[in-house]
Amino acid sequence: MAPPRTPKLLIAACSLLLAAACGVPAPEKGAAVLGADTPAQGLAATHAEGDLAFGAPHRFATGVTISVSAPKAFRPSASAYPQSPRAVAFGIEVTNAGEGTYRLSGLSVTGEVDGETAAVKQVVDPVQGYNGIADAGKDVAPGRSVQLNLAFAVPDRPVRLRLQVRPSPSEPVAAKYCGKV
Repeated sequence: MAPPRTPKLLIAACSLLLAAACGVPAPEKGAAVLGADTPAQGLAATHAEGDLAFGAPHRFATGVTISVSAPKAFRPSASAYPQSPRAVAFGIEVTNAGEGTYRLSGLSVTGEVDGETAAVKQVVDPVQGYNGIADAGKDVAPGRSVQLNLAFAVPDRPVRLRLQVRPSPSEPVAAKYCGKV
């Protein structure tokens, strides 16, 4: 009689086969491995194109971890700039788990709607609490976190929105969050 197989081994083998069948790409050379700290979350948090699900954390080599909340659609106020019939807002949490101080002014958040980068502009709407990166000159000490609320103009119809977040403009890897809004 053969020894019983462990459930963990079977689950790992099934996950590997499922990932291969669904076309989950292997990480590029030099790219950060998504979910490296939490292997069980890695496959669940990653979309087939390598995008992260909203809410999933991404840790960069510098120790900075970024998480983007699910989008929340809203109608910008009359004082918002630029004017748009519709916008989506995101809560962005930046955690510095690195050894040095992180300068928030290096944070880069860009977006694209249905594959077009020119279609997305950041909305500043102080009436509703969307002031952009108000504390851009702020330093984030090791072990500390900062919460930001950013909004972007989107068409007045359902679209596919992808946000790319980098802790600094020189960072070669971007955390990419994607979904329908």
